[in-house]
Amino acid sequence: MLLDPDEYEAARQCRDPRFDGRFFVGVLTTGIYCRPVCPVRIPKKENIQLYESAAAAAAAGFRPCLRCRPESSPGTPAWTGSSWKVSRALQLIDQGFLDTGSVDELAAQLEVGVRQLHRLFSKHLGASPIEVAQTRRLHFGKKLIDETRLPLSEVCFAAGFGSLRRFNAVFQDTYGRSPRELRKRKQSALTAGKELITLTLDYRPPLDWRAMLGFLAYRAIPGVEVVGESTYARTFRLDDCVGDFKANFDTGKHTVDVAIRLPNTRYLFQIVDRIRNLFDLRADSDHIDDFFAKDKVLGNAVRHFPGTRVPGCWDGLEVAVRAILGQQVTVRAATTLVARVVERFGSPYEAGRSGCKADSEEGISEGDGDNAELSHVFPDAATLVAADLQGLGIVGQRIAAIQAMAEQVANGELRIDCTVPTADFVAQVCQIKGIGDWTAHYIAMRALNDPNAFPYSDLILRRAAAPPDTTLTPKQLLELSQQWLPWRAYAVILLWRLYGLQNQEPVTAQEPGQTK
Repeated sequence: MLLDPDEYEAARQCRDPRFDGRFFVGVLTTGIYCRPVCPVRIPKKENIQLYESAAAAAAAGFRPCLRCRPESSPGTPAWTGSSWKVSRALQLIDQGFLDTGSVDELAAQLEVGVRQLHRLFSKHLGASPIEVAQTRRLHFGKKLIDETRLPLSEVCFAAGFGSLRRFNAVFQDTYGRSPRELRKRKQSALTAGKELITLTLDYRPPLDWRAMLGFLAYRAIPGVEVVGESTYARTFRLDDCVGDFKANFDTGKHTVDVAIRLPNTRYLFQIVDRIRNLFDLRADSDHIDDFFAKDKVLGNAVRHFPGTRVPGCWDGLEVAVRAILGQQVTVRAATTLVARVVERFGSPYEAGRSGCKADSEEGISEGDGDNAELSHVFPDAATLVAADLQGLGIVGQRIAAIQAMAEQVANGELRIDCTVPTADFVAQVCQIKGIGDWTAHYIAMRALNDPNAFPYSDLILRRAAAPPDTTLTPKQLLELSQQWLPWRAYAVILLWRLYGLQNQEPVTAQEPGQTK
């Protein structure tokens, strides 16, 4: 579906970075599609067509620009104004669902018909699910060719292509060059070593990454996470793959430099996707801030805290355990408890002693957030089920709740990720004794990547959204939150920060309030 050129003409003429990824420019005279920030001479209005997504431009027959590299765009914020089904479908595609599954299976996962799924994609993206997946593979493969020294055979499978023949054919058809020829063009710019993979991830400004790191730092699990002034590092487990990564926010650019160490590159796209979710890099803060600026409750918060994002997590079970341990205790106390669990039952991580350290020219500092402190990998579900958590200072009811949830995860009865609707997730986990509404909604906000998740029983939220010296009831706050749809999760972070400002408390020291 074509966009109205008049609506975006000013942004195109000034190459406004806030619109990077929100539309793509198809140039009729060259047959190329570009990002709105492309440095080449701006084409005339009569010679362009605008598309909602890179996949739509590709489906219309345009090929990606080698100069502005659409694969480096921060991505289309497709959930903005679209249905939950499209949001979750895109997240599943980004996790490689269509690399092995079919569109029929994707529709079944979302509980919609195949034809309805195609209609939703056509309406919101201007492209089919297959076209979106193909563009995703192409763009990620091109990024790996340009930014890493990975062998082309590994690039092929890391990007989700089923065979080298298909990989070569798609690049030849799209760029008029083979992957090998494209790599020769970028040979001097390669930065990754044999074991260390470094990539640059773009995002749309504004993004208050200092507040994001502050939130994560105050809740960092010793041995698993290390947070510096501009960096975040952690160990991770993804199926049978164990590794670590370090992210460095560039103060002068709208980018995050990421160094990843892992033994098997077939998980690379999923790892990068999780990093994007962790820092909420796909959000369009300019659009969200404009929405809240008109609100009488949140307008003041947006003025003080532009670019607020929702901190995600690496693993849903990990944040769930942390949330359960944090019930009715301080952040520091919860950190102490989870550290004991990791020390006793986490897997030792020897490679973390050298960490994801890269040379200075790679944009990853060795001193800030030293990865030598990474010593453990968070225990998996099966380990937690079998673990004897007595004697760690954890209340018996909390132990039972953690192990009941871990057992459901281990048995495949419960998923804590973007494939699950928030309402279904909350209903299921609230049946576990010791897990209430607040805990369930908090987990959903951080682990399900639902921009509309809302822990309405939260005490601090009920105070922050109320007139001075009063506290709303959960029902009153839930009714008030209807005006913040579909971005209530962002309202949560803004209200927590506003409460800290009004009470002169550090934002990093704010513990999410619970039902009192």
